[in-house]
Amino acid sequence: MHRSLVIALVTAACGDNVAPPTRVHDGFLHDAAGRALILRGVNLSGSQKNAPYLDDKTPADYARVRTEWGFNAVRFVMTWAAVEPQQGVYDDAYLDAVAERLGWAEDAGLTVVLDMHEDIYGEGFGFDGAPRWACDEARYAAFVPRDPWFINATDPNVIACVDEFFTRADLRAHFAGAWGHVAERLHDRAAVIGFDVLNEPNWGSYPIFQFEKDRLAPLYADVVLAVRDVAPGWVAFLEPSASRNVGVATTLPVASFPDVMYAPHSYDSMAESGGGFDPSRRQVILDNVADLAREANQLEAGLWIGEYGGNADQPGIAEYMSAQYDAAGAVSSGTMYWAYDKSSGYALLDAAGNEKPALLGAIVRPYPERIAGTPIAYAFDPTTTTFTATYTPDRALAAPTIFAVPARVYPNGYSVECDGCVYNMSAGKLAITSPPTTSPATIVIH
Repeated sequence: MHRSLVIALVTAACGDNVAPPTRVHDGFLHDAAGRALILRGVNLSGSQKNAPYLDDKTPADYARVRTEWGFNAVRFVMTWAAVEPQQGVYDDAYLDAVAERLGWAEDAGLTVVLDMHEDIYGEGFGFDGAPRWACDEARYAAFVPRDPWFINATDPNVIACVDEFFTRADLRAHFAGAWGHVAERLHDRAAVIGFDVLNEPNWGSYPIFQFEKDRLAPLYADVVLAVRDVAPGWVAFLEPSASRNVGVATTLPVASFPDVMYAPHSYDSMAESGGGFDPSRRQVILDNVADLAREANQLEAGLWIGEYGGNADQPGIAEYMSAQYDAAGAVSSGTMYWAYDKSSGYALLDAAGNEKPALLGAIVRPYPERIAGTPIAYAFDPTTTTFTATYTPDRALAAPTIFAVPARVYPNGYSVECDGCVYNMSAGKLAITSPPTTSPATIVIH
């Protein structure tokens, strides 16, 4: 369908002269007031990938994300198996429970992107994602799991199921239908602004450099159509193939529909293989995220890093997370930490529910939340606790520019330098009500 026609249909579905609350243009998400919206937060959570598909979080845990850590967003983990456990049968009790949690997010002041997660195709292989009925039982019976877990994507039985998913019209229709049902049940949840269609899509046996254009993009188009039939204002967060995690540049085409965020992940391949993060690879992280930003620009989309994270039990975690923060700041991208769980490894909390201080200390930092203008970059020096942000103000916008300033970073308060700006300081937040006289503008917090 022609892009202009799709835009017209979406606008009509939203009502005359009524824009969705969040739109994508000029390389950024924008809120209803026209400000660039940078989502920085957590995945919630890895515990929701498997039955019973809901973790043990409470409203207080959602509030903690906002008030104690200063984050403004959640990538809410769901699975196709949770939504459609039996073919053609949706679990509305599960979706009611999800709706309740989305209410907790709204009460906490969090923005939500729904994520349909999958790892190693689905539950038939002992992982998460597709329901068991979505592939032949003989494939599951023949499967022999191996370590590390991600090598299982190369198993011929897994590959066969992935191929079937992308080539069988009935399976694709079920997946799009499941997403459509999610939208029907949850479109009235004010915290939700969008949907991450499929986590780290695998290409199966299809040629890797043709997969995104020939198979993944058409799936995305089907799902977006199904979702926006009932939730026309939801932003589409589109991931590249899982091959992007190892440096293969995306070949996704520019989407034929509006309001798209490019949603890759950012991990260091050497750190992922064990042994911790080597600080000499800092520039690798910076260069990779710069490449992701260029790809987003080519796709006429904004950049949102849906996952980054590190093993807090291995050396170099502070340097690793600092590199990820700096890389995102250099291109003014949002980022979502994997994950808000209780366990060893990547989890923010240990098994007893206590914070991992080195990890939290490296990711809880100031950042721009809503910019009345065009973001340029942000940065933080942990040695001096100095935060710097630059942006080009749009003086036609009445809404203030907002920066998150976590109290745990500045327990004794903070000061602001902003070259003639007018501002208000409150708990965890700096509001620039009148921008600096210079352009680009620079805000310094210390």
